[in-house]
Amino acid sequence: MAYRGSNPTAVWLLIAINLLLFIATLIEQDLILLLGLQPAGFLDRPWTIVTNLFIHGGIGHILANMLTLYFFGSYLARLLGVKKFLIIYFAGGILGNIFYILLASPFSIAVGASGAIFALGGVLTVMRPRLRVFIFPIPAPLPLWVAVIGGFVILSFFPYVAWQAHLGGLVLGLVAGYFLRKRERYFF
Repeated sequence: MAYRGSNPTAVWLLIAINLLLFIATLIEQDLILLLGLQPAGFLDRPWTIVTNLFIHGGIGHILANMLTLYFFGSYLARLLGVKKFLIIYFAGGILGNIFYILLASPFSIAVGASGAIFALGGVLTVMRPRLRVFIFPIPAPLPLWVAVIGGFVILSFFPYVAWQAHLGGLVLGLVAGYFLRKRERYFF
């Protein structure tokens, strides 16, 4: 599959929305309760299955997610086109949130785009298994699959990390990557 051009507008728009809402939550912290996903409150606030993808819990959280979104998202949008990139991003985020609703404590609150970003990483892991990336602070390039799967495993042991959302996004990405790679081989 050839690159579809370099139009990073969708990636930059997602980053801008995330940054604006991050600033808004710094000013009005109650927005986290209104827009974050809480399994026990989901039926009362169903919009949170999407809005929580744009809310982050701190400067480190948003920086890590937005840097990864920029690199994975830009590459994937060029590879597949903006429409497929956005479908994978939001489907991965939503499936991650469904996993969170089913597997997390009912009164916990999930925020962040990590499930969506793990979906992007899962697709790239399958479609471009030999792709090498640099991960701070490791001074040598790693295979992308090591970074994505290793990142998932390592982050899963951190407290207050929604590993359930990461898992849902990663599963969607790996499955989507399998079908997209199969289609890529068929057509090219």
